[in-house]
Amino acid sequence: MDSTDRTKVAILGAGRGGCALIDLLHHIPSIEIVGMADHDSAAPGLQHARDLGISVTTDVPDLISNHGVSLILDVTGDPEMETYLHAHKPPAADILGGSASHLLWTLIHHESKLEAELLQAEKLAGIGSFAAGIAHDINNPLQLILGLAENLAEERDLDAVHEQARDIIEAVKRTSAICRDLTRYSRRASPHEDVPVSVNGKLDEALKIARYASSFHDIEMIKQYQPGAAVKGNPDELLHVLVNLITNAVHAMEKRGGTLTLETTVHDGQTNIRISDTGSGIAPDKIPEIFEPFFTTKSPGKGTGLGLYNVKTIVDKMHGAISVDSRIDRGTTFTLRFPNVQPSAQGSTS
Repeated sequence: MDSTDRTKVAILGAGRGGCALIDLLHHIPSIEIVGMADHDSAAPGLQHARDLGISVTTDVPDLISNHGVSLILDVTGDPEMETYLHAHKPPAADILGGSASHLLWTLIHHESKLEAELLQAEKLAGIGSFAAGIAHDINNPLQLILGLAENLAEERDLDAVHEQARDIIEAVKRTSAICRDLTRYSRRASPHEDVPVSVNGKLDEALKIARYASSFHDIEMIKQYQPGAAVKGNPDELLHVLVNLITNAVHAMEKRGGTLTLETTVHDGQTNIRISDTGSGIAPDKIPEIFEPFFTTKSPGKGTGLGLYNVKTIVDKMHGAISVDSRIDRGTTFTLRFPNVQPSAQGSTS
């Protein structure tokens, strides 16, 4: 979004109310927080603003007059501040203070909770649709464990006992890994957890989850990862975006197979992620609708219609952009673009 299209907001008051407003507003691409002011230079909200790259000051006149502010949020609780603002605010700026600011916080907080609940519901619905693949992958090692345990009941050769015990340990580890991957995916995203995330690691993690969606037997995998591809955001939410797009790509190729290509590039301060399939494609007249809530091309019972809507919501929140290029019977490519950041020292953040 062009910066000229954003609502420029100044927050006055760095207490609990100011902190809450920053947490909620800084995720919204259409809002630019130009600064936060408080007479107390040690106020907790000022440090929180600094951590998010937001300017802080004790100079209220400069903040409201020299930064193109269009909305002033006064959460100081100071009647003198309210009087001052009405006398000195720029003509084009509006003021929300007291109960109005609290109402704004309540509405935005409520919307955030609804989005989180929609995302969680769609995650759980996705796991439900993966159930057959999950059951198959868990049942195989369990059957192996059962067979080995039955053999051990009769085995007298100590070397054979040790070998079969090692096989049991490996089978248990495989089952535990499946449960761990699913638990990580199904959990609720931690609020406001914006950190550097290694995109390449998250793509590999998403593949582990998406393989339960459909058979990969007739699908060729191509990975073209550029080192250093990283974005800033919530790791759990980014994982959901990637799982959703990979799952859709697999479903598009389930009847005749094809090629799934995962690509990351870093160029001019931007990280790009491309997820391409050679499947059935999307009809041109449907493309404008695919990001709308409850729109789905899948048969009844096989899609919530919230997948791509949630994907776009998360991408927008991460100050990214998503585009799609598709041709009937040729395939589809989804491209995600984000500001690049330095990867964390730990590599993939989970």
